[in-house]
Amino acid sequence: MNTSALWVAFYTIFSKEIRRFMRIWGQTLLPPAITMVLYFIVFGSLIGPRIGRMGGADYITFIVPGLIMMSVITNSYNNVVSSFFGNKFQRSIQEMLVSPTPSWVILAGYVCGSVTRGLLVGILVTMVSLTFTSLPIHSIVTLALVVLITAIVFSLAGMINALFAKNFDHISIVPTFVLTPLTYLGGVFYSVDLLAEPWQSLSRLNPILYMVNAFRYGFLGISDVRLEVAFAMLAAFMVGLSLLCYWLLYTGKGIRE
Repeated sequence: MNTSALWVAFYTIFSKEIRRFMRIWGQTLLPPAITMVLYFIVFGSLIGPRIGRMGGADYITFIVPGLIMMSVITNSYNNVVSSFFGNKFQRSIQEMLVSPTPSWVILAGYVCGSVTRGLLVGILVTMVSLTFTSLPIHSIVTLALVVLITAIVFSLAGMINALFAKNFDHISIVPTFVLTPLTYLGGVFYSVDLLAEPWQSLSRLNPILYMVNAFRYGFLGISDVRLEVAFAMLAAFMVGLSLLCYWLLYTGKGIRE
């Protein structure tokens, strides 16, 4: 395929993904924003004053970056796993795979669509948070890189889940039993320095801890982990999952079997 044809194929998949979640925005974009309002009210306005300051910042300001990142992670993951598995279940994905469209174009289209949803929800949650507290920006470059790479990583993870899922129950197992616990234990609501050993060391094995803290550094300039380690982990996950997803699509694992 020439460059023009590749672009048409990518844009077709990407625009289809955008139209899919925008058509049902009341189910895809609005609920995360409402959920975050409840978090801000309960943890920020009601519990926050009793906790005081954490990491040198007001508690509600401390948790905002983690809540934004939590919404980006969840929506980036859920978008691609539900969309791709739906096409796989309907067997329409097979028509795409037997077409001349390269696997990397298919992967890029789905991932970019999911990243877009994740970033849109992140922006909505950020706007909601500004009604409860003010957010300083320490490093806009760090913010942009962390949120973009994190959205890509979890879009790729959602693609892997969709490829191996055999039924609709399988696409809820990973978010329920893996993603949600790791997110809540990823330093969203607390500083990992407050934990005693061995829990502090165990927490540092959680990759989401590095994503949340790097994002928090972009806003507040504070982090429980070294920034270079966080970026190294993000880059490693992005490259590794990209190669794995490409190989799975190219070989038809979970689709042609």
